[in-house]
Amino acid sequence: MNELQNFPFTVELSFSKVLEMLKKRMEQSQSSITKNYLQSIIDYAASYPELIAGISDCDNMDQYKEATTILLDNLFPAALTRNEIKAACIPFHNELFNPTKRFASILKNAGPDFRLELRNLDRKSLYVMGCVIILNTYYGYDIDYIKPMYYDIPDKNGIWRSYRATMNADFIYIEPTENAVEITKEIANMLIANVDDFEMWEKYFPINSWKMKGIAILSLTDVTIDDSISDLKSTLLADKSFKDGSIKQFSEIFQSIYNIPDLRIGFTEFNSDSDSFNKMEGNLADSFILNEEQKNDCRRSMCEQSYNTLVKDKKYFVIPDTQKYAEQNEHNLLAENLLSQNIQSCILAPIAKGNRLLGVLELASYERNKLHSLNATKLDEVMPFLVSTLERKRFDIENRIKAVIQSECTSIHPSVLWVFEEEAKKFIANQNEGKFASFKDISFEDVYPLYGQIDIVGSSEERNKAIQKDILIQLDMVDRILDLALESSPMPIYEQVKFRIEEFTLNIKKSLNASAENEVFNLLQHEVNPLLNHLNTQVPELKESIDLYKESINNDTGLIYKNRKNYDDTVQLINQNMATFLDRKQQEAQLIFPHYFERYKTDGVDHNIYIGASMTPSNKFSKVYLYNLRLWQLCTMCEMENNFYHKQEGAELQLDAASLILVFSTTLSIRYRMDEKKFDVDGTYNARYEIIKKRIDKALVKGSDERITQKGKIAIIYSQDSDAEEYTRYIKYLQRKEYLGPQIEYVELEDVQGVVGLKAIRVDVLYTTKLPRKGAEEIITYEDLMEILD
Repeated sequence: MNELQNFPFTVELSFSKVLEMLKKRMEQSQSSITKNYLQSIIDYAASYPELIAGISDCDNMDQYKEATTILLDNLFPAALTRNEIKAACIPFHNELFNPTKRFASILKNAGPDFRLELRNLDRKSLYVMGCVIILNTYYGYDIDYIKPMYYDIPDKNGIWRSYRATMNADFIYIEPTENAVEITKEIANMLIANVDDFEMWEKYFPINSWKMKGIAILSLTDVTIDDSISDLKSTLLADKSFKDGSIKQFSEIFQSIYNIPDLRIGFTEFNSDSDSFNKMEGNLADSFILNEEQKNDCRRSMCEQSYNTLVKDKKYFVIPDTQKYAEQNEHNLLAENLLSQNIQSCILAPIAKGNRLLGVLELASYERNKLHSLNATKLDEVMPFLVSTLERKRFDIENRIKAVIQSECTSIHPSVLWVFEEEAKKFIANQNEGKFASFKDISFEDVYPLYGQIDIVGSSEERNKAIQKDILIQLDMVDRILDLALESSPMPIYEQVKFRIEEFTLNIKKSLNASAENEVFNLLQHEVNPLLNHLNTQVPELKESIDLYKESINNDTGLIYKNRKNYDDTVQLINQNMATFLDRKQQEAQLIFPHYFERYKTDGVDHNIYIGASMTPSNKFSKVYLYNLRLWQLCTMCEMENNFYHKQEGAELQLDAASLILVFSTTLSIRYRMDEKKFDVDGTYNARYEIIKKRIDKALVKGSDERITQKGKIAIIYSQDSDAEEYTRYIKYLQRKEYLGPQIEYVELEDVQGVVGLKAIRVDVLYTTKLPRKGAEEIITYEDLMEILD
């Protein structure tokens, strides 16, 4: 581990706890042989009192090599020395001693200049870890802070191997010095709540204020394959897969997996239309199958056996000895290509999505029998990720083509269509001239975002209430049928099922959860339905009741779907009305200044707007247009609130709405995502806007459990005081227009993960009995509106 001089405790090497362990074992042992053996070690330890008392200067442990080996003999069995990767160490120091032969061999192969360093653990992290050890060991806390520890060590071939480290600290004890600060419960809680405040930890655990004595046992486990596979998965899931530099990274990862220093990686694409192999676009990867050719017919590229295995059966085709393969398959182009590249063994792995071949992954070695059928199975775990990556790449290409021809780009808003048309013209011109053509990413810089949503309040609760009502109705119908059955022909099974029905009814009335719903479904399917079928044939007088029950349930689900359907239909109708209303209002907003707009339906309707000079270069942009659009948005949200409730007039189910607007005063960049067919913010810094959008509707007013979104109110979320001043002007204007109520709340929001420092303005919406609005007639409050609608 890193040798640290500035640390919360001084460290001394001591075998005192090892000696205690040996004495305790000797007392407990019933074997005279074991006792004599342990006593001999204890007697030997007396010759080295300094090792028991403690040594602070551990620069020269060679003089104690024999002594440490004997003292640790019980912990380091000789029979395992070539198998285990283990050594004794001084905690938080690089000094290792008494390593097993396997560990010593690993360090020797790493070279004389290699220094053992923990991966991804800096001084501050180690310092806090040391403090946590003190809290847990000395004060009795149980704080989980210990991070997984890994070492990366090169082998004799220069291939880096990964080792997971575990530390046995049973032979260590900790005690305070006179400089130690007494840690109270309050201080401990404060430290736990501020784990990133390093200065605070250093204040309460000053440097060298504690003493740690003893030895630790370091054990390593080779996790190279697991670690390499994890790295490969991460690389494949990243956007950079199959781009410049990624093939080299793939090669290094596969070299670690197979422990072959000269392992090479290739890739060949498959074209199902022409049954041909192609090199990757831009020659990003070698193709050992094609060698110098860019494209070739599959059957010409390989023998019948390899074609059937790879293309038809989509199984690994392995050549452990290329020379022998060439001798057995004369005039074989695949063998010729491999030998011309000095490839002596290889694995050709089909990358297939279902029954569709996408390409071939190629692993090649310059040595015979390095790659064979046995180690080919190592690919099994990563092939699904390769399939996903290649599928994603293919999907991206298809999207690019669709963007060029404009036939499928239905989500492109008319306000930005011009830039897609310009890029498509460049793409087609390059193709016609025989140049490399690529459809460049479409992005807009320095645009202002506007976001708003009108959401159904407590949608999950309302949905659960509807499900609960339907289940109770169904259980009641079954219970009544069983009552009639018992009157007609009493049987114990009827009573038993009736008991279960009534038991479930009581539980469902108290609360509904997913497990209870599943249990009721299983009861109805496996116990009630067979019983009803029996009663339908054996007790004719129950047929009418049973038929009525069966008519009430949904054929697909076997459950009553009345209240749930009413809820789903109501939400769908409301959302459709809200979306149609917003689309109509948007046509008016485009007259203010052309801008990008999108809306989507969830349990409500959300919308995004982007406006800026880069989106409409033919129009001169002014912030006046931004202010006008913000006022339009606030006014429209008021009208949508009114529309939300008026569309429910006379409806059996009455739902409530809560609205919010997010004010983001900083410009950002947006980029068109071809795979998702929509614009999204571009860059890490701009991603904060998306994070805020996803989390604000569940934000709480600071110091309370109250959600910022409330029925009958619009919440305007902001971070800059200038935004509050701007929207206060808009609110006062709409108060005069009698869209909004007289009370204005200014509140702070509780911080949530990734979002801090937000504030909000909250104001009541005024409702009118007539739509569309014509000024200020018949303005009413939320409560008055509820009375009218009820």
